[in-house]
Amino acid sequence: MSQPAGLTNVPMTRGQQLSGPADGQQPSRPGTRQQPSGPADGPLTLEECHALARENYPLIKKLDLISKSSTYSLANASRLYLPQLSISGQASYQSGTVNFSDALGGALPPGVSVPSLSKDQYKITAEVNQTLYDGGAISNRRAAIKAGDALEKQQVEVALHALNERVNQVYFSILLMEEQLRQNETRKADLESSAQKVAAALKYGTAFLSNLDEIKAEIINANMASIQFHSNRKAYLHMLGLLIDRELGDSTRLTMPAAAVPEPVINRPELELYQLQKDLLEVEEKKLRTAYRPKLSAFFQGAYGRPTLNFIADDFSPWYITGARLTWNFGSLYTLKNDKRNLEIRRKTIDLEKETFLLNTHLSMRQENEEIRKYRELIAEDEKAIKLRASVRKAAEAQLENGVITTHDYINQLNAENLARQTLILHKIRLLQAQYNYRHTTGN
Repeated sequence: MSQPAGLTNVPMTRGQQLSGPADGQQPSRPGTRQQPSGPADGPLTLEECHALARENYPLIKKLDLISKSSTYSLANASRLYLPQLSISGQASYQSGTVNFSDALGGALPPGVSVPSLSKDQYKITAEVNQTLYDGGAISNRRAAIKAGDALEKQQVEVALHALNERVNQVYFSILLMEEQLRQNETRKADLESSAQKVAAALKYGTAFLSNLDEIKAEIINANMASIQFHSNRKAYLHMLGLLIDRELGDSTRLTMPAAAVPEPVINRPELELYQLQKDLLEVEEKKLRTAYRPKLSAFFQGAYGRPTLNFIADDFSPWYITGARLTWNFGSLYTLKNDKRNLEIRRKTIDLEKETFLLNTHLSMRQENEEIRKYRELIAEDEKAIKLRASVRKAAEAQLENGVITTHDYINQLNAENLARQTLILHKIRLLQAQYNYRHTTGN
C-alpha cells in the first residue's frame, strides 16, 4: 500500500489506539465466508467485501456461460450414439453402357433380345448408420469436454483470487485513513484545550496574544490534516464501492480484521489449474489410442432410381441394402510416437511452470514473513517511544501552565508525541495488511 497523500508532513498528537486485537494477544483466525450483508445491516467486514467483489466482478458471469456451453457440448456428444441419417442424390450421364446383346452374341435364341442400360442414370439414397463400437471415441470426447470445462472455470478462479488483493489494498487504506483521522481529532481536542487555558491566562495578563495565535495556527494545521484524511478516505471508499457494487459514503464503517495466523501451506488456485492442465493431457493421450482402434456399425441403405440392383431391368424402382460395416484405419500409427512425445513435452512444460510458480510464491512468503517480523518489532519500539513522549508532553504541559516554557516548546512536544502515535497506527495497519498479504499469497 502506497503512502497516502498528506501523511508524512502532518503534525501528530496523542490519542486513541487502534481498535481490534492487541499485538501481543493470541490472534484469532477469520471465520468462514458468510453471505454478505449491506452497509445498512452494520459495518462491512473484509470477508464480506471479498464476497461482494467476487459477485460483482464481470468475469464471474463467465462461470455460468462455461457451464451452459459444457452442457450443450455433452448433450451433442451423447447424441452421437443415436442413429445417424444421411441423404444423397445423384443424376449422371455417361458416354457408354454395357450392351448385353453384343456381349452375348449368338448365345441368345432367335428373336430374343436383352435391353441395354440407359446412359442417363438417377439415384436418391437414404442411409441410416448405428454405431455399435467406436473404440471409445465418444466417451473420450465427453471426457475432453468435462476436462476443458473444469480448466476454464479454474482459470476464472485464478483471476478472481487476484481480485482479493485489490480489495485488501483499498480496504486497509480506508482503515488507515480512519485511524489517522481519529488521532488527528484527538490532537485538535488537545490543542483546543490548551487554547482555552491560554485565553484564560491572557485575561489575567499572564500570557501573550502571540501564544494564543500560535495555538490557533496549529489548530488550523490540524483542520487541514482532517480535510486531507477525509478526502483520501472518500476516494478509497469510492474505489471500494466500485469493486463491491455498493454505495459507500461518510457513514460507511469498516470492521478492523482480526490478526491472520500465517499458514505456510500453499493452497493457491493456480496449483489446481496446473493439475487440470495435466488431466486434459491424459484425455488427449487416450484419444491417441482410440484413433487406431476398429470401428463397427450397422447400416440400412434405401434408394430409388435407375438402374436398380437388378441392373438388367432398365427401369426406375426402389431397393435397399442392410448389414454391418467394419472400418480400421492404421494411419494414426505413423504419427503415434511423435504425438506421445509432444504430450510428454507439454507435461514437462506444465511441471516447469508449476515449479517456477512455487519458487516465486515461496520468495513472496519469505519477504512477507520478514515484513510481519519487522512491523512487530517496530510496534514494540513505537509503544516504548509513546510512553516516553507522553511523559515529556505531560511535563511540558505543567511547565507551560507555570510559565517555565513557551507555547512553541509545548506544541513541539505535543506534536512529537502524536507523531509517535500516528507512526504506531501506521505500523499496526501495515502489520495487519502484511498478514493478510501472506494469507493471500498462500491462498489460505
